[in-house]
Amino acid sequence: MKAYMVFDIGGTYIKYAVMNEQGMKLEGGKVPTPQEGLETFLQKTSEIVTQYRQSYVFQGIALSSPGAVDVKSGYIGGASAIPYIHGVPMTDLIKERTGLDVSIENDANCAALAEGWLGAAKETDYYICIVIGTGIGGSIVMNQTIIRGASLHGGEFGYMIMGDPLNNPMRSTWSQVASTNALVQEVERRKSLDKGSLDGEKVFRMAAEGDSIANECITIFYKKLAAGIYNIKYALDPEKILIGGGISKRPEVIECINQELKRLKDDISTLTISVEACQFDNDANLIGALFHYLNRK
Repeated sequence: MKAYMVFDIGGTYIKYAVMNEQGMKLEGGKVPTPQEGLETFLQKTSEIVTQYRQSYVFQGIALSSPGAVDVKSGYIGGASAIPYIHGVPMTDLIKERTGLDVSIENDANCAALAEGWLGAAKETDYYICIVIGTGIGGSIVMNQTIIRGASLHGGEFGYMIMGDPLNNPMRSTWSQVASTNALVQEVERRKSLDKGSLDGEKVFRMAAEGDSIANECITIFYKKLAAGIYNIKYALDPEKILIGGGISKRPEVIECINQELKRLKDDISTLTISVEACQFDNDANLIGALFHYLNRK
């Protein structure tokens, strides 16, 4: 049986898995992401590969990584919570340590590819994933291929200007006005709470318990999300729009966004616009990284 070693590099943990060609996880786990630097990172990943080589014959290694990933050169541009992974030939370095073929793809793109391979966008030719969390990111996928853009920023929906960039430039992008982080900060501001005293789960719990400010902020949050999704639909017209991120696991979120999209249709739209939740959660980046490895051109 062919086996592949797959890593999902995160700011807090490196998740890893031994997977087969069908995307099934055979074994796996996670380790804290090294803070010491690149050498410790390379040592830790090669140790994990060596450990599983006692039981499997690996065909190669697939990586999911934050940052502006150049899939051809193996370099990671941009910035992330792991500074030492940027500006180095990551795939070459891991290949030198392990002797195995290595591929790399951006983590949000991996999550999107997982949905098209085995998830909510299976058998869909053209779809978009929007990931809502600290900010808003995403991916555009056509015929199982990521649309990267000239500067590798295709799918960076969070940079869309949604507010007033002239009078309020610090609160103008979609990430700044409609991310989960933006929702939390707005509730903290209106309730005069210390920054960092709330998180998304607490805000939704407060709303369920009848807190009027939390409920009002969540209602506005849905409207701002719907406005961005409306713009994306008219700009790119995908077959499906999927919502990911921790908040997408709350069924009422998808339902309420769709209610706001219906209101927009009733008022101004000529299209019926709706969203669905991504199917995968914790293993999405691993599945998508493997798909990318198996389908490199």
